[in-house]
Amino acid sequence: MKHLQQSHAQVITCGLGDNSFALSRLLAFCSNPFNGSLSYGWKLFQRIEHPTICICNTMIKAFLLNEEPIKTMEIYTHMLRVGMVPDNYTLPYVLKASANMRSCHLGELIHGHCLKLGFLADTFVSNSLIVMYSAFDDMNAARVVFDEVPWHSVVSWTVLISGYAKVGDVDSARLMFDEAPLKDRGIWSAMISGYVQNSCFKEGLHMFRLMQLTGIEPDEAVFTSILCACANLGSLETGIWIHRYLDRVKFPRTVKLGTALIDMYAKCGYLDLAEKVFDEMPQRDTVCWNAMISGWAMHGDGYRALQLFSEMEKAGIRPDDVTFIAIFSACSYSGMAYEGLRLFSRMCNVYNIEPKSEHYGCIIDFLGRTGLIEEAKEIIERMPNSTSPSEEAVVWRALMSAACSHGNIRLAEVAAEKLLKLERHSGAYVLLSNLYSTAGKHENVRQIRKMMKTRGIDKTPGCSSVEINGNGKEFIAGESTHPEMGNVHGILESMNRHLDCLECHLNLVST
Repeated sequence: MKHLQQSHAQVITCGLGDNSFALSRLLAFCSNPFNGSLSYGWKLFQRIEHPTICICNTMIKAFLLNEEPIKTMEIYTHMLRVGMVPDNYTLPYVLKASANMRSCHLGELIHGHCLKLGFLADTFVSNSLIVMYSAFDDMNAARVVFDEVPWHSVVSWTVLISGYAKVGDVDSARLMFDEAPLKDRGIWSAMISGYVQNSCFKEGLHMFRLMQLTGIEPDEAVFTSILCACANLGSLETGIWIHRYLDRVKFPRTVKLGTALIDMYAKCGYLDLAEKVFDEMPQRDTVCWNAMISGWAMHGDGYRALQLFSEMEKAGIRPDDVTFIAIFSACSYSGMAYEGLRLFSRMCNVYNIEPKSEHYGCIIDFLGRTGLIEEAKEIIERMPNSTSPSEEAVVWRALMSAACSHGNIRLAEVAAEKLLKLERHSGAYVLLSNLYSTAGKHENVRQIRKMMKTRGIDKTPGCSSVEINGNGKEFIAGESTHPEMGNVHGILESMNRHLDCLECHLNLVST
């Protein structure tokens, strides 16, 4: 900014104080949220007697980049008031501002301006409209805009596919993908990430293999999505292949990509490889540290997770709410309840992080695992009243699980009664039914099952997956239509026969 002010002085002394181009360049630098100064730019703008549309657009963009959408709209309304006509650069900015303000009505008004001014056929404007309606989760309106545009660019297809994926409609996203006449890397990336975001991990991997057949080189976004899919499917072979490919082509090891590799190895059970990637990373952000801490936590090594948290603090990296969820989980798995409470106090008093339902859920869990169930119930009762029903259900579910683990029927019934009021889910019924069954209260078990049947609540079937030769195989509990089910039963029967023979042999040896 010091050099900018010197340049501004030269502009004035050279007689260019009213030159629109010079002023627009000064404003452009001021709009930079990292190096510029919005307040300086705003003072400069206010002293321009007759700003051009270009200067107004620059100032609108400046407020948008600095996350001040209301000021963006104020300049836009001022332009309309003085008779200036917005162009195809103005409208995308204000459409994005209305999306940031979460004001659908305002966005519709600007849509009307686009129609009135004849800009709907403009690619920049139409794509911005699709993005705006997607931000409001109104994909019907986004599709109407798409259909009204006479010519679709690759970006048009991409933003519509991303919009459908955002609202969870992966079927419509796939239909749009299949209809796209030209598929570049952006479209493939939108479809792959759409599948992964909606937990369709197998479909995401399949789409990645199709993309490879086209010869299009994946980018960071594609690799990150696929590594996420590998992590959730336990598809280690594909994850290792991607890691080797990245090393072979010397792909830049960004923080985002390194974090995805750490998460993949950790969830696949290879913590030594995850830590190797972590140690080799030249830069690490909070998310990266969280991934490594979570890796140790999910594998039950609470002491290593806490040690890593201490190293994170020493490195000057500020932990966030996700960091403490990982740390509390580590305390749960390692039975370190008092250490967890100490860190909870540190989270609230040192880092001023407001506890969420996930934090309370973890605390209830580690207190419950160590038998401090009444203390856990007291913490729930001290939770703020502003907690939503879904968030409150998280902590009551944790308490019920703890009560069932310790056979505390009275407290389990209290938690179950709360849960049944907060959510419609089979989990509470199943936990209570299992507890009654263990305690020999079979009449209560029958009542629970009758209640589930009356209320139309079905138990969600369990699911397991295994990777064979790089291909993931998924099995759902109770299903009979899986193509490999006959082979599976055959192998299980063979194993049972061998076990029976082994048991007979051991009995003979012992006698």
